[in-house]
Amino acid sequence: MASTTTTTPTAPVTTLTTAPTPATMKAVRYHGQRDIRVDDIPVPALKPGHIRIAPKFCGICGSDLHEYLGGNNLIPRPGHPHAITGETAPLTLGHEFSGIVEEVGEGVTTLKVGDRVCVQPIIFDEDCHSCRRGLVNCCDRNGFIGLSGWGGGLCESTVVPEKSAKRLPDGVSLEVGALVEPLAVGWHAINISPYRDGDSALVVGGGPIGLAVVQALIGRGCKNIIVSEVSVRRREFATNFGAHHVLDPAEQDVVAEVKKLTGGLGADVAFDAAGSQHALDAAFQSLKARGTLVNIAVWEKRAQLNMNEIVFRERSYIGVATYSLGDFEEVLEAIASGKMTPENMITKKITMDKVVQDGFRTLIEEKDSQVKILVDIGASL
Repeated sequence: MASTTTTTPTAPVTTLTTAPTPATMKAVRYHGQRDIRVDDIPVPALKPGHIRIAPKFCGICGSDLHEYLGGNNLIPRPGHPHAITGETAPLTLGHEFSGIVEEVGEGVTTLKVGDRVCVQPIIFDEDCHSCRRGLVNCCDRNGFIGLSGWGGGLCESTVVPEKSAKRLPDGVSLEVGALVEPLAVGWHAINISPYRDGDSALVVGGGPIGLAVVQALIGRGCKNIIVSEVSVRRREFATNFGAHHVLDPAEQDVVAEVKKLTGGLGADVAFDAAGSQHALDAAFQSLKARGTLVNIAVWEKRAQLNMNEIVFRERSYIGVATYSLGDFEEVLEAIASGKMTPENMITKKITMDKVVQDGFRTLIEEKDSQVKILVDIGASL
């Protein structure tokens, strides 16, 4: 009898593949004064210690607007590369953004694919005297992702250092994640100031940063927030965001009103988010003896100080620069815990192709009616 051999059929082999990373992508790029374009550019390569993010929402900042209107200031000009990034215009804009981690580089341990993150955009050298003291926002060569190079949030894909990305807590939306950067400016200003529980606070200027200070003061539990703002619409925003008293400096004596609202003493601390001489003078005169004025505004010209107002009342005047280590984490905790509810800061959403027409031009022509315009990257593709 002949022998037979039985064979078991072999299942077909299935090879799992991932879609290749596209060679190019859409990005909103700054080329020069009043020259912002949506370009096709190469997708950046992933480097060790970095993560690839698919940006979802990105805010347009006053800094972006200043560059658009006035030309290169923070953005390095061609022929004058940034000291750390080595980049110049044209470059991708966007430093107030959130997104989803798509890929992690070699050595990354704190983040994984799928994490929702926002980005702390400060670029620093880690070697200067300020950095060695932990003052990375005061770095001698500092810059910003989205203003100095290293990509930005107004694009389909960006690569940032692992340390720059902060995971969003559950319940904090990607839209709100794009607000963390400006909110951190307000939070840092309070951290630097001598503000304590029970203090009264005056905020001069009700634009996006002034309103961020209001939000941060609410998050700290401040019970006497006074805002001075000329614009009717911005005064409405300040009230809606929690300010307890809102003043019109064109119609009211701000100094007299602040003293009335603080039992005749004056404010314990004031925050200048206006950057005008009139506002500066009123803020100083509204402070109590040994009160402190915190300057957040970026001035377009030299300010004049009445030194006797400082000396004879022992007042202090300090400057703050953006935010530092730990500020983003504290803002995220305040939002996650419900101490801050900044959703209403978002006044408009647009797509990448409308960033000039419905973004920058709206901020120029309708600035008082807008707080934060977000570019919806996902809806743009």
